[in-house]
Amino acid sequence: MHLKAAGAFDMKKEFWVDLREWDKECATTAIESGCDAIIADDAEKVKKLGRIKTIAKNGDLEIGKDIFEIEITDKKSENEAVNLSKRGFVIVTTTDWTVIPLENLVAQSDKIIAGVSDEKEAAMALGVLEKGAAGIVLKNKNPAVIKAVSKMVLESAGTIGLSVFTVKSVTPAGMGDRVCVDTCSMMHDGEGMIIGNTSSSFLLVHAETLENPYVAPRPFRVNAGAVHAYAMMANGKTSYLSEIKAGDRVLIAGADGKTTEATVGRVKIERRPLLLVEAESEGKTLSLVLQNAETIRLVGEDKKAVSVVDLKPGDKVLGRIESGGRHFGHAINETILEK
Repeated sequence: MHLKAAGAFDMKKEFWVDLREWDKECATTAIESGCDAIIADDAEKVKKLGRIKTIAKNGDLEIGKDIFEIEITDKKSENEAVNLSKRGFVIVTTTDWTVIPLENLVAQSDKIIAGVSDEKEAAMALGVLEKGAAGIVLKNKNPAVIKAVSKMVLESAGTIGLSVFTVKSVTPAGMGDRVCVDTCSMMHDGEGMIIGNTSSSFLLVHAETLENPYVAPRPFRVNAGAVHAYAMMANGKTSYLSEIKAGDRVLIAGADGKTTEATVGRVKIERRPLLLVEAESEGKTLSLVLQNAETIRLVGEDKKAVSVVDLKPGDKVLGRIESGGRHFGHAINETILEK
């Protein structure tokens, strides 16, 4: 079973608002709606309203230097946009927006930001070729439209490929330091973090969303595993659990493969009894060290949470297979043997 090709990983979409024609109410709405950046003529006007990335001559990024902008009028301008995307994000607009030019660009680059003016154009840009543009920049001075488009972007979550692993063994692993990742978001049943002993295979570790007789649910928490394990982060990199800290953004995945990001509010490292879970998929063996407790759960093939104390050989759980290895969190194409 593949919920998406095992190597596939679609990142969260960028949402920018173009306020070069300044409007304080719209800027406030954009910030409160969770947009990623505001384009402005004067970054200071934006910074007075809240901390957010600005795209301006005196901002965090600058058009023509870090971000590029081009109007698509013909094949020549399409090619120019693709070439510019090798240097950074490219905002593409057209006086007569049709699907074909955007499809051509999205097929060739993952750095295309589509300029849109309303919800209809935003929906088209986010859905083109199924994966959509890398993001959108909205030019509309209606706060209601800004809110609606922001909601649309948040709901057009990224996706990650998941595979089914067959549990081979579950054995005690002595005492060790495990990591609880407490996020600033409330997770739901079926959601958790992608965690692995190695950088080539991971399991979906369920958040503490379920009721149990021993402790109240902690829907913001993932009891993720031992300190040495890798966690998938929101930017596609990995981080050792021991290095995650407040303010970091971790990847949250659901049993259906849909992903969001969550900001870390706190990390708790405590000494606890551990279990070693070993599983196999497509000829690849995976292992993960987790706390030995009823409240720590993986996600079964049926998309339901299963406690590690109830796991037995032959059970099917969801995980992810990666190719290659990692160097300082970045995926690299070289031979690395991890056991």
